[in-house]
Amino acid sequence: MSKKKKENKHAESANNKVKTNKAGDTKKGTVADRVIINPLSQFSLDEEALRLALVTSQYALRETRQTEDSSVQPTGLLVLVNGIELAGKGQAVKQLRQWVDPRLLKVEATIGYPAQHSQPLWQAHTKALPRHGDVMVYFGNWYADLLYEVMQKITDAEETDWAAYLQNQLTRLSAFERDLVSNNTKLLKCWFHIDADTLAERLADKEADPKQLYQIDWSNNKVLKQFNKVAKQILGQQGDWVIIDGTEREESTLQFCHYVLQAMQEAVQSSQYPVAKNAATQSTTGYKQPKHEFIWADIPDMLTDIDDPDMGKSDYKDELADKQAQVAKLLRARGQRHVIFAFEGMDAAGKGGAIKRLVAPLDPREYQVYNIGAPMRYELEHPYLWRFWTRLPNEQTDRISRVAIFDRTWYGRVLVERVEGLASEQEWQRAYDEINRFEADIAASGTILIKFWLAIDKKEQLARFEAREETPHKQFKLTDDDWRNRDRWQDYVQAASDMLLRTSTSVAPWKMIATNDKRTARLLVLDHTIAQLTKALNPKKAKKAF
Repeated sequence: MSKKKKENKHAESANNKVKTNKAGDTKKGTVADRVIINPLSQFSLDEEALRLALVTSQYALRETRQTEDSSVQPTGLLVLVNGIELAGKGQAVKQLRQWVDPRLLKVEATIGYPAQHSQPLWQAHTKALPRHGDVMVYFGNWYADLLYEVMQKITDAEETDWAAYLQNQLTRLSAFERDLVSNNTKLLKCWFHIDADTLAERLADKEADPKQLYQIDWSNNKVLKQFNKVAKQILGQQGDWVIIDGTEREESTLQFCHYVLQAMQEAVQSSQYPVAKNAATQSTTGYKQPKHEFIWADIPDMLTDIDDPDMGKSDYKDELADKQAQVAKLLRARGQRHVIFAFEGMDAAGKGGAIKRLVAPLDPREYQVYNIGAPMRYELEHPYLWRFWTRLPNEQTDRISRVAIFDRTWYGRVLVERVEGLASEQEWQRAYDEINRFEADIAASGTILIKFWLAIDKKEQLARFEAREETPHKQFKLTDDDWRNRDRWQDYVQAASDMLLRTSTSVAPWKMIATNDKRTARLLVLDHTIAQLTKALNPKKAKKAF
């Protein structure tokens, strides 16, 4: 039998193991029963058995995305490949791709570039993350950027400077990776290593060498010693790397493929036991206290005792023009810093009107507005924060805007998804910490994050709904969901209270705008924007003014 026919036979055999029944549903237990974890300590599979196990697990993992079985959680696998140059990384992945279905194995690579200090290290790589159900091998990844940056710092600064920077970045990357794993993107981190003599031999052989990984000179013994010192700290601080000795290439390739097999099998196994949806915490009349030790927040008076002024149109216009000019001036004085506005609030609370006045003095090329609704299917096939990570202002695009305005945000997980039972109890309760880590990470990179909660009372909301029904150019704003959500008003108020308590931090505080008067609300949004931008850009001046 030819090599190509053999490969097709393996793929066909594996595909048959996850066939669906006539109704189109996967038979319950099929994937879990057929994919049995192979103990890594044995590394017992011969080549033929390993190939079949790999491709079987690959199709089983894809099936977690395609099945309609609600007891299966779509799960993906991200394989990070790093280590010393010429240690056999490329050969190992090449062999893996020959043994699995190459159409279903995604491969990305980077050699390491200067870190963008206006954003977290991981941000530039988020668009490359695999969908749930996919396996992706990522050479270099965010650790390549980290290694590049550290190796540059070693030549420019004292040892304590680069060591402290490395320790801090590793801590932040570990937190990011934990959140990936919690949201069904499993991780396998492989570090390939060879000794200095083996590296020297491979550098001197006749085979063409790849572009210098991490952009360092591997023939320089001093540089190599420095690199190994950095690698020791990485592997010591992060205990989740598997170290592969690349001295014997065939042996290291088999070892790598066994590790990938184990990771795929564990990903498939973990997908079989998702957290139950939120049905146990809800009833037709409203919430029941969750079973876990989740303590509800007291509802702030500002969410129930809504201010009801009536600002005159003339005074409003005078103040509006002055405040808009101040906002525009501050935004243009921010240098390279990114600015993110996050607007949340009750339906018809005036988020759109506030955003319209906020951007009025700006050139449309200076900002992006994102109107966030229900996630698209491809967005659901990634961690829930992914659709926001990929919309953050960044240095990799040709877009000149570095200001992003979100009308509805990542807080949907702890608001609508919680109230409507679209996220499990564990998912939305875990999300508070995930969101706080996400916001702390972007704030630590210099991003200015300004968050608003706009509140009105239920009577005012009804008046605005009825006004929308009678105004042709506003009728599109009103949906059946808006009317239905009024029946869950108190549930949303409770969810907002819990959110405000748990996610108003020193680096990303909430500003509550609680008023039934649209004009007052818009001016208060501008006032807070001016205060926050002044504090971030001119801290000494801000102390005197505010």
